[in-house]
Formats: sequence, C-alpha cells, structure tokens
Amino acid sequence: METGQKSKLDTLFSNPTAAVLLAILCNVLWGSAFPFIKMGYRLFAIDASDTASIFCFAGSRFLLSAVLVWVCGSLLRRAPLPMPRGKVLGECCALGLWQSTLQYAFYYTAVAHLTGAMGGIINSTQSFMGVILAHFLYGKSDRMTTRKALGCALGFGGVLVATFGNHGSGSALGVVCMLAASAVFALAGPWNKSVTRKADPFAVSCLNLGVGGAALLVIGFAMGGSLHPQSVGTIPVLGFLAFISGAGYVLWALLMKNNPVSRIAVFGLVIPIMNVLLSAVLNGEPLFEWQYLAALALVCVGIYLVNKPKKEKA
Repeated sequence: METGQKSKLDTLFSNPTAAVLLAILCNVLWGSAFPFIKMGYRLFAIDASDTASIFCFAGSRFLLSAVLVWVCGSLLRRAPLPMPRGKVLGECCALGLWQSTLQYAFYYTAVAHLTGAMGGIINSTQSFMGVILAHFLYGKSDRMTTRKALGCALGFGGVLVATFGNHGSGSALGVVCMLAASAVFALAGPWNKSVTRKADPFAVSCLNLGVGGAALLVIGFAMGGSLHPQSVGTIPVLGFLAFISGAGYVLWALLMKNNPVSRIAVFGLVIPIMNVLLSAVLNGEPLFEWQYLAALALVCVGIYLVNKPKKEKA
C-alpha cells in the first residue's frame, strides 16, 4: 500500500527524533510485560509446568489486543480498517503465526521458568540479533561496522555475565526458550518492514495478533488447557497486557516501515531495565544483584555503540 505521498503517520515515524522517542516508548511497554505476565500466572493459578494453560492465557491476551487495534485503527480512520486481500493477506496471517504464535509460545514458556531480571537480560539479545540480521539483508544501507560489532559483542557478553554461575534465577529450559523467542522476533523485523509497505500497519498488526492469538488459544485448549480467574484483579492485568501488545505492535510496525532496522532494534536496552525494576517492585525479586547490574551495564554500552550516529564528513 505505497502511495506517492507519505501519510502524516509515516512522516512522524520517519522523523529521527520522534522515531527514537517512540522506539523507547514501545520498549517501555514491552519491558513491562514480563512482570505482569508472571503476575497473571498467579492470578489465574497457572503452574509453570502447565504449558497448555499458558498458551490459553497468551492467546486470550493477543485476541483481545487484536480487537483493541481494530477499534483504535477504525476510530483514527473514521472508517473500518482496510483489510488486505489475496497474497498480502496470506503474508499477514503467516507473519502472525511466526511472530505471535511461535515467538510467544517460546516467550511465555520462558517467563514461567525465569526471574524477570534474568528473562529481560536474555531477551535483550533480540536487539543485537536485529543489527546482525540487518547487515545480511540490507547490505550497504545497514551494514555491520567495527563499532557495531563491538557493541554486539558487549551485549552478548552481558547475557553471559547474567547467566554465568547465577543459580536460582531460572532453568536451562527458560534460557533456551527466551533465546529462541528473541531469534524469532529479530527475524520478524524485516518481514514486518516488508508487509507494512503493502498494507495498512494497523491492519497488519490486527491480523498478526488475531491470527497468532487464535492459534495459541486453539493449541492450548486442544492440549487440555483452561483459565480459572482467582480474583477481579485478573481483568485489569489482562487488559493492560492486551494494551501493551496492541500499542506495541502498531508502534513497532510503523517504526520498522519508516526506519533502518538497526536504528530501531537497538532500543531493546529499555526492556531489561524495565524488567529488572518492575520485577523488583511487583514481584519482590532482588534488584541489586551484581550479575544483573554488570549485565545491564554491558548491554547498555553495547546498545549505545551500535546506535551511535556516524560522524558526517565536513
């Protein structure tokens, strides 16, 4: 859905300053997801080993998110969202199965087996994976440099510091699942960039969340999963998680459409910081562990290096 003239949204999201601020906002939202998902597990009485019910919980969240995106997009346009057709519709559905179903099947499993701080730090690898992937996909326009390579090395080093000898913060299964989720997310970035140039970003996000959420829900119920709310607190928590997904996906789709992948991907540094802080506040997890602080420092320096603007020649 390319036109000769940029829409107001495209103009806003392609502005470098606005893109940075919106990328930070997007990652603040996603960074708050991990501790709220763990809270949701408690409120729905979901055990870490109950994968089927975990999928049901995730699917419910994303279906609700899809409804929110559709309503918001329709209100902004003052008309129903223009849904893609034919081949583009198939691409959007496939993206939903990849990004919302596969990524979050791994992610939600990881959340059940890791502390918030550990999960957030490992999840930050998606930022560096995105930078590496952009080099191979876009060549000269988004190529790897010595500075970016050093930043990526520091970022992955931070993950090693967080996991090395750090017992009690999660299982090997959780670490593997979170790394898998990060890889799936990184690979989805260029795909998102491609699809949102052919269809309305709100419609893409709606289908992404709706198809992916429906698949998770069907799989969860087929495996024997169920949801049993323990209090009225489940409603605001599920609603906030749905808002995070809807707002985050739309922001990310517009950012990917209008900016180099590496410029946006690196702001994943906000995710582990939010995870550590909110996990301490909401779930009583330790805040001042030396592994976490050292890992966060390495990750943040790595993000700075891969995102530092190149000096212009006079």
